[in-house]
Amino acid sequence: MNLIIPYFLGFVTAVIGIIPPGLINMTAAKVNLKEGQRNAFWFVLGAVIIIFFQAYLAILFAQVINIRPDIIILLREVGFGIFGALTVYFLVLAKAPKIKKTKIKKRSQKKRFFLGMLLSALNFFPIPYYVFVSITLSSYDLFAFDITSIFIFVSGVVFGSCLVFYFYIKFFQRIESKADYMLKNMNTIIGSITGMISIITLFNIIRYYLEK
Repeated sequence: MNLIIPYFLGFVTAVIGIIPPGLINMTAAKVNLKEGQRNAFWFVLGAVIIIFFQAYLAILFAQVINIRPDIIILLREVGFGIFGALTVYFLVLAKAPKIKKTKIKKRSQKKRFFLGMLLSALNFFPIPYYVFVSITLSSYDLFAFDITSIFIFVSGVVFGSCLVFYFYIKFFQRIESKADYMLKNMNTIIGSITGMISIITLFNIIRYYLEK
């Protein structure tokens, strides 16, 4: 398999997963505004190290369940239920998030590095996200679960994550108003994404049973 493909896929999936305004990228941007780029980059370094291990462990887990079609279909059914419930929650039940202006005190580079690691470790989204992505790509023969492809894919994830964080650090002041708009409408954005994933998952479940 062309080694550029897993790198490119890792890069793209990381950008898609991280580019919406969230706790980590918004904190990186605010650390830059309050404390300068050096502290912001130390924060990002801590976050990216955790993302590397999260993506790597997620793909290893996906490799295990990928050889069990019965587990895959079970996970799809469970995922359809979860994403369907999340869609209803975010589009119907959830209240619009309030934008809070957080104050960031001056801290040392070491503390910012560990803060990046902590916030990234508390974010459990990457693990199920990369499990789902890697299994889906594998089902279309776009990704193989060999050590070389896994490492290159994760390298793409790291580079894509770093690029998005760099974008937030460098251009946050220019996009702050748009970021606030996205935060105000985050429930609709997330609900639309989970709804689309639910439809795709349901389609795959139906296709699996029709092909049996």
